[in-house]
Amino acid sequence: MQPSPQDLSDDQDVLVRALLSLESAEEVKAFLNDLCTPAELRAFAERFKVARLLDEGQLSYRDIATRTGASTTTVTRVARFLREMPHQGYRVVLDKLKDSK
Repeated sequence: MQPSPQDLSDDQDVLVRALLSLESAEEVKAFLNDLCTPAELRAFAERFKVARLLDEGQLSYRDIATRTGASTTTVTRVARFLREMPHQGYRVVLDKLKDSK
């Protein structure tokens, strides 16, 4: 039996609360290492590096793909989320990191 969309939403809410409960970088790393496969963690880190490089605005999509190992499709998708998507999750985190410097 497939979970309902509501079940998936509820599970996502619990996951968000779990992440918010973590109090240190070590706790976050431990949780992510338990939660994700090494390939998933590499993919997350790669996408976030792409977002950081796009935000710097110094490199072409192709150069970012070469530097990160991401496909140009991934670079384009991350760029679209940075520019157009309503969630603005990348933007929130990038701005918070800039403010914390």
